[in-house]
Amino acid sequence: MTSHPNPYLAVKLSIIQERLRQSRYSFNLSMVATTVSVLITLTGAVALLSNQASEGTVTAACGLTASVRCIQMTKDANNRLDKILADLKDES
Repeated sequence: MTSHPNPYLAVKLSIIQERLRQSRYSFNLSMVATTVSVLITLTGAVALLSNQASEGTVTAACGLTASVRCIQMTKDANNRLDKILADLKDES
């Protein structure tokens, strides 16, 4: 970290950088989880179409539930980035 004449500004910058790092990791994790969830959902759909209804129903339901959670995680990561942007605009 570079030295700043104002220690408050240095702490604030450090917090903003950490928020940004966490948002990136959350977004990347949610993208991986969404991909896995889509694959699970497709597997469930194939099981449903091949007359394995009970297994297919459970698999599809699990996949859809995971998809909803992944979408929420992505939205939360984007909201954190929006908050960082708003904080930076307030400082200007």
